[in-house]
Amino acid sequence: MPSTEASKETVAQFLKIFSSGDVGKILDVLSDDVTWWVSGRLDGMSGSYDKTGFAQLISGVADVYVDPLKITPISMVAEGDKVAVEADSYAQLKDGRVYNPRCHFLFQVTPDGRIALVHEYLDTQHAKDIFFAG
Repeated sequence: MPSTEASKETVAQFLKIFSSGDVGKILDVLSDDVTWWVSGRLDGMSGSYDKTGFAQLISGVADVYVDPLKITPISMVAEGDKVAVEADSYAQLKDGRVYNPRCHFLFQVTPDGRIALVHEYLDTQHAKDIFFAG
């Protein structure tokens, strides 16, 4: 199990990479058997994703952004291989709308410093209004 500080550093670096929008680099930090779970009951977004499914999800939404989605941590709490993050997200869409939910993530980090599990909690009504309305 990685140390608490190592886990926090892995997650902090991952969020920087995620905010770059480079899907290949994002996937490099995820373990091959990663599970990324998104809260709620929003068709097309909520549910569990393996690495391939998550790649498809983030590649699809990236096409509607002016610049990559930025995730800015507000606070991080860690114990061992688990890191909880409260964060602000921000992206302007090509049609002028803004996606800017406050999110909460729970990450689990592998001993080799990759992300094995993510639980993502977000405002699904805001996501529905931005990505699925119209």
